[in-house]
Amino acid sequence: MEYTHLGRTGLTVSRLCLGTMNFGPHTEEAEAHRLMDAAHEHGINFFDTANTYGRDREGRLRGRTEEIIGRWFAKGGGRRERTVLATKVYGDMGDWPNESRLSAVAVRKAVEASLRRLQTDHIDLYQMHHIDRATPWEEIWQAMEVLVAQGKVVYVGSSNFAGWHIAQAQETARARHFLGLVSEQSLYNLLDRAVELEVVPALQHYGLGLIPWSPLRSGLLGGVLRKEREGTRDRSGMALASELLAKHRDRIQAYEDLAAELGADPADLALAWLLSRPVVTAPIIGPRTRAHLDAAVGALDLKLDQKTLDHLDELFPGHRPAPEDYAW
Repeated sequence: MEYTHLGRTGLTVSRLCLGTMNFGPHTEEAEAHRLMDAAHEHGINFFDTANTYGRDREGRLRGRTEEIIGRWFAKGGGRRERTVLATKVYGDMGDWPNESRLSAVAVRKAVEASLRRLQTDHIDLYQMHHIDRATPWEEIWQAMEVLVAQGKVVYVGSSNFAGWHIAQAQETARARHFLGLVSEQSLYNLLDRAVELEVVPALQHYGLGLIPWSPLRSGLLGGVLRKEREGTRDRSGMALASELLAKHRDRIQAYEDLAAELGADPADLALAWLLSRPVVTAPIIGPRTRAHLDAAVGALDLKLDQKTLDHLDELFPGHRPAPEDYAW
């Protein structure tokens, strides 16, 4: 396993982050526990979850994923001590006021509930799952400062923030002599490169690590056309992916052809490209089986030369930083 620091911090994390969103709705608890053990076997020490994960189709069972992780920690054997644990706050956890978003009251209630479900006394990386435009930064940072002082949270991160949100957050934190954000979790893959406009430059400026989610874009970059030909494509929840596939089919075919030329699995190529990008700390992988996990680790062995990177840019054009991307 390869390791790096999370943004400008001294925290050491694996170059792949285990995503747990499938735990509960798609992966049974026993298998989830086996996957987390296997992740440690591979040297993956960075796990990501959220307080809302675990919901069924009716929106019930919010928090179930954290509970599954908590019961895994409770088995002992150094499981908690060897894990850099990231979870999130913002999502709707109930029907009563202050059970969502980022008010000081909501954050306090949410962190206590997450700690109970996770069966731990602290969260290593507490991420705001979305920007809360109704709560001032002074209030948010005051709430986070209290949690850090209490030892319940070590670092604070964001997710799905715009570049100017990151700047706002960091300048307010600077005025309070607080570390502020250390990471941002964003949608980023070969098909979705909008964060290169303003988010990535903001992260570079402030020294934040980027944690890409959906690195395979719902499987479209994981050999979907090959699997279609082989009759092994997983079509569960694929309505949006099918629409995107129809739109980008020729490019995805060219991409799979390139992977074949390189002797690489398409999923490994997608992950290796992300690992080559500036400020990327660790793409989030969401395996449902041990085989998926073992395959993802193979991406760390794939090093891309400049010719291959240029070819990928031709297939999936990215962005220059704003405003040069659209103006002089």
